[in-house]
Amino acid sequence: MKAVIFDLDNCLCPADQIGPQVYEPAFAAIRLANDGSVRESDLDAAFSDMWLHAFDWVADRYTFTPAMFAAGWRHLSQAEVLTEIQGYDDLHLLSHVPAERFLVTTGFRRLQESKIVALDISKHFCMVIVDGIDDPIRKGKRTLFQTIMASRGLTGSDVLIVGDNPESELAAGKSLGLRCVQTLRPGVVRSNCADFHVHGIKELIDDLQPAGL
Repeated sequence: MKAVIFDLDNCLCPADQIGPQVYEPAFAAIRLANDGSVRESDLDAAFSDMWLHAFDWVADRYTFTPAMFAAGWRHLSQAEVLTEIQGYDDLHLLSHVPAERFLVTTGFRRLQESKIVALDISKHFCMVIVDGIDDPIRKGKRTLFQTIMASRGLTGSDVLIVGDNPESELAAGKSLGLRCVQTLRPGVVRSNCADFHVHGIKELIDDLQPAGL
């Protein structure tokens, strides 16, 4: 294995570790903009899903009205983390993963970049890429994986995708024929989309030994 591409949220850091105050203004604005099109129970479910999925995915799944979408976008595109966060307690093991390491994370650019700074984890990766849903031209994880592979001259058998989300990085990896590992962090639902499952970075390192992956 020559390269490992990691996700960020619920893979290296609990998405909710930034604190509810980051999302609360957006949630309040979305509720205010709701004209009854989305039931309160569905709104509650949508807000829970925002800790697991990108905003545009959630808005589409729960059929947010244009006004609700705009209200959420306005707040979340300006949100950022201003305090230090710790991530999961095994982040120090990232430097022991025996391959080139890449970080590819999806979300609002300012928020995702501020998380990376707050975690101080860029030093563990040869490349850090934010798949910004608010970028003028969004590439998406599938294209970004292809770009990484092309830039390093990697084939499918050289690359491992590590993440939690079967609707995002795991789906993108499988669509390219890449091997995928799901991180079963607390709260993550096991998916058959992944080829393997681990509970943390130590298990991943063990699996990457010559007799493993």
